[in-house]
Amino acid sequence: MIQTGKMAWDAVSANKLRTFLTMLGIIIGVAALIILVSIADGAGDSVSSQISQMGSNYLSVRITDNKENPLKLAEFSELMDEKVFFAAAPIGRTSVTGKSGHTSSSMNVYGTSGGYFSIMKMELYAGRLLKQTDLDNHSHVIVISYDTAVEYFGHADAAGESLSLDGKSFQVVGVLSEDAVSPNSAMAVKSSDDTSQSVTLEGYIPYSSLSKLAENVLEINQFYVSSAEESSMERAQQELENIMLKRFGNDEDAFSIENQSEVMEAMVEVDHTMSLMLGGIAAISLLVGGIGIMNIMLVSVTERTREIGIRKAIGAGRGEIMLQFLFEALLVSMAGCLTGIGCSWCALKIIGEVMGEAMSVAMNGKVALLSVLFSGIIGVLFGIYPAHKAAKKKPIDALRYSG
Repeated sequence: MIQTGKMAWDAVSANKLRTFLTMLGIIIGVAALIILVSIADGAGDSVSSQISQMGSNYLSVRITDNKENPLKLAEFSELMDEKVFFAAAPIGRTSVTGKSGHTSSSMNVYGTSGGYFSIMKMELYAGRLLKQTDLDNHSHVIVISYDTAVEYFGHADAAGESLSLDGKSFQVVGVLSEDAVSPNSAMAVKSSDDTSQSVTLEGYIPYSSLSKLAENVLEINQFYVSSAEESSMERAQQELENIMLKRFGNDEDAFSIENQSEVMEAMVEVDHTMSLMLGGIAAISLLVGGIGIMNIMLVSVTERTREIGIRKAIGAGRGEIMLQFLFEALLVSMAGCLTGIGCSWCALKIIGEVMGEAMSVAMNGKVALLSVLFSGIIGVLFGIYPAHKAAKKKPIDALRYSG
């Protein structure tokens, strides 16, 4: 066995350029497989992480047909006063011009209540959150994001500062933590003072105050509801559906309810499907590499016909001849696989440096092991026919072969 391995190595290394070109198909296939699947996993993990930071035990409700009987803030508070709900908060949005000192730029302002921050698991950096008294008194108070505080005031601890929204003065009562994430944070508004970088400029004011600030926000068309525990989400969703059906005359088309836990499950499924699809596409190039191995091995068998005849003449059996050529095919395939893994590791390191904190990219160990197994199978499968062709040659015919 050792002697057969040495002979296979000598045969493979005798023509280095041809061997490398044969390996190239396997190298590209393995590298593409690992890189594509690892990037898909990294992108999926990044999105799932952002969604999980917002929590997965809340429901998003959108009213599409109010039946000419819009839902008002006072009625909303009464409807959502259920023990099965942990918190409920309306949400409305408008775009305003924010100004503080010499800094002026466009920003997103959301009208909501204090329950919104607990639903989205948003923590404070400084100050306080919105209170029920703020809604009752239509107070001109605002809770701003970390980036917004730095943009307008030059520092994050901006509680107590004043911020003008479309000419109306609002007092900053709270600043959210730097890693606070909400569904609205995806809407980034570019700062007018720094066009080279996009930052999220947003603030949260009482919903009652938004109704006065923006003429287009007079009724509740969207709100969020969270359950006390993730295990009670189905019960909360059923209760919410009953409330909304009763409110809108049993018309299921008047509203839609989206379960965040279902969104998480869908994201995991999409990520898994994407990884399989990309892996399958990349695996095709491995098959092409296997065809290249079989092709070059057939050429090698023809070139070494006299060598095969001499080995058979001095006593080598069919099994030994076949094993040698199988070893050569397997050696080329596995060498290409290991080189491809090394190339993919280097490529993923470069991609990780370029992406920075935006997306974490790391080699998928399971895919790397699968690549080794798949390459071994390809080496054997595509080496069997050339090896069999070499083994069945008759010694006398092989010795007569002149090339």
